[in-house]
Amino acid sequence: MRWDALFDDMEAQLASVDRLELEAEIAERSRADVAGVELADRLRGSFGLRVGVHLASGSVFDGTLSHVGAESLVLSDPYRQVLIPYAAVSRYQGLGRLAVAEPSSVRRKLGLASALRGLARDRTGLSVFLIGGAEGVAGLSGVIDRVGRDYFDLAVTRPGEARRAANVSQVATVPFASLGALRSLRGAEL
Repeated sequence: MRWDALFDDMEAQLASVDRLELEAEIAERSRADVAGVELADRLRGSFGLRVGVHLASGSVFDGTLSHVGAESLVLSDPYRQVLIPYAAVSRYQGLGRLAVAEPSSVRRKLGLASALRGLARDRTGLSVFLIGGAEGVAGLSGVIDRVGRDYFDLAVTRPGEARRAANVSQVATVPFASLGALRSLRGAEL
């Protein structure tokens, strides 16, 4: 009988070691999988969730994540939408754990300039938040006139004024690197 107990004990120890090795391998594979996940994939996995986005400038936006692009995202609330370049963000709150890869190779190539060209085409009135601007304060309001490779020209008007030559106080050239966020005026969509 003692031999049976000894062999049973040895089998239990071996099974325990095998289980620990399997658990360690699963944990290591899980860490390796997470290491390959890009932030944009996490954002796509959080599509439709309410998230908070904190900019390096100190401004904070929250809303429902309604678009995730190659270089920027869009948050929506009942009144406005905000386009935020990833480069302007210091941290996110409320992201889910799911990651979803972008299936479209075309959408992977459409960057911030493409989104801004669409806004220029639609003559959308915007509030522009600049990096380094005062916390929570829009630096400029107006309509995007044209978009270059790494900048855009904004016809500056008073908030809510139509883009007409008489209403334009200046044309500001904004480098993409200085862009913190673009917020649509009340009721407008990006």
